[in-house]
Amino acid sequence: MNRLLQVAGDSPSEYVTHHLQHWQVSIGEGAFWTINIDSMIMAIAIGVLGLGLFWFVGRRATAGVPGKLQAFLELAAEFIDTQVRDVFHGNRKFVAPLALTIFVWILLMNSVKMIPVDLPPAIAKMFGAEYFRAVPTTDLNITLAMSMTVLLLMIAFSIKAKGGFGFTKELFTAPFHADGTLMKIVLAPANFGLNIIELLSKPVSLAMRLFGNMYAGELVFLLIALLGAAGGHFIMDVGGFGGTTGGILAFLGAVLAGAGWSIFHILVITLQAFIFMILTVVYLSMSTEAH
Repeated sequence: MNRLLQVAGDSPSEYVTHHLQHWQVSIGEGAFWTINIDSMIMAIAIGVLGLGLFWFVGRRATAGVPGKLQAFLELAAEFIDTQVRDVFHGNRKFVAPLALTIFVWILLMNSVKMIPVDLPPAIAKMFGAEYFRAVPTTDLNITLAMSMTVLLLMIAFSIKAKGGFGFTKELFTAPFHADGTLMKIVLAPANFGLNIIELLSKPVSLAMRLFGNMYAGELVFLLIALLGAAGGHFIMDVGGFGGTTGGILAFLGAVLAGAGWSIFHILVITLQAFIFMILTVVYLSMSTEAH
């Protein structure tokens, strides 16, 4: 078999399965709590990298003609601030930096997908790690953690805007309003159930959308890598199935498919970061409004 497949096993299915395994550490009896170490390392490292990048540019910012990196970051910050201003009509002192942080962090985490799929596991193997997934947003735990933070912010913004009593009252009196006390009591369980479903559905949809798109993209990259590996194997094995012509066609197909998918995925990783960011701002804006 091709050396690429021998990294993980003797078949394409084992190769794909190997690349979809996390480097995990179990805590507690019976593996009560399992942490995906690779996702944590990459998410924290990328976050520090993003902060360091803005700190580096901020320290060297000039009022004159800016450099290319400074100009790019200023355009990105201005673009995000404009989007927040159009959606969130309250005080943007906290929301705008939050939106910029979310967009940059998710964009950088998604961009790791552009690294060749076999490079991060190969580097990790040099340090003794059998498995390593480099893209944090392909881990549902990471996307759910970010979306749960958005949920907490939604509740905090609601309490700040309406007060603790107003927020609790709204949970039991909206969206079905009633005039009489008896009807309010009758409709309270239905209102509460619908509001809880609405609250939980927003972060779940945020997490699943980002995870689903990144996970699907990762699978496509793995399949393209398998196609290239098969092409290389057929080229080396002239007498094998497909011969030299089949091998060359498979290899060229992998190159073209990889280039095309990479170009398309640049749009995907940017769009997914923007969607997560803008929906976060929309949800926070909705939290400050009364039903």
